Amino acid sequence: MLRAAAKFSIGQVVRHRFHPFRGVVFDVDPVFDNTEEWWLSIPEQHRPDRDQPFYHLLAENETSYYVAYVSEQNLLEDDSGEPVDHPEVTEMFGALSGSRYAVEVPRH
Repeated sequence: MLRAAAKFSIGQVVRHRFHPFRGVVFDVDPVFDNTEEWWLSIPEQHRPDRDQPFYHLLAENETSYYVAYVSEQNLLEDDSGEPVDHPEVTEMFGALSGSRYAVEVPRH
């Protein structure tokens, strides 16, 4: 099955549809590209379809910062306008404008 383009893009702020965390997209896989062990750790009744984009996020919740790997079906745009406080955001991105961080071009 051919998938449409990813719904979210690098630099976009998103939140999880069910779990209380949000983050900024820093990479996109067109389809699932993680380990089988990771896949099987998701309870079967909650496992998303592998044939959809998966997003690497600099994520945060009330108590911590981490990297998350989330299927497109489980993400929503975060239009709060609030910055993501993950410490690596300033290393990867420029200023926040609305719900999107500027993607910095590396200088050589």
